[in-house]
Amino acid sequence: MSQRIDYTKVSPAGIKALGGVYGYVAQSGMDTRLIDLVYLRVSQINGCAYCLDMHTGALIKEGVPIEKLALLQAWREAGKLFDAKERAALAWAESVTQVAQTGVPDDDFQRASEVFSEKELVDLTIAIGLMNAYNRLAISFRRPPEAARMAGD
Repeated sequence: MSQRIDYTKVSPAGIKALGGVYGYVAQSGMDTRLIDLVYLRVSQINGCAYCLDMHTGALIKEGVPIEKLALLQAWREAGKLFDAKERAALAWAESVTQVAQTGVPDDDFQRASEVFSEKELVDLTIAIGLMNAYNRLAISFRRPPEAARMAGD
């Protein structure tokens, strides 16, 4: 797969703007591991190889057990491996990412609201929207994952 456009060079101001949102999420007070799990789950749903590679690496560096990473796609069946806050964030991330299919129903909102404050839920939704934007850039313009580039692909 060859890269179609290097969007970081073609639109540096646009990427910088997205980076500002990324910086906001990082300083929002949300748990970094939780946000990175959400970023990884959104990237799994969207099939973004670049982001899958990046966020898996970040979570490994943060000390997340490999079993948790391996079962992220099937988190509903992973029992207590994911705590209540993680399960709520992952369910919300799936509903919001698949908005065209889900419409983000009231039940999903109610469940997320039971675990997160209004600010946390808004910040989490900003993070989800941001990762969807990054995924769409990387997929549309075929940004290769670092692991593939390192392997000479």
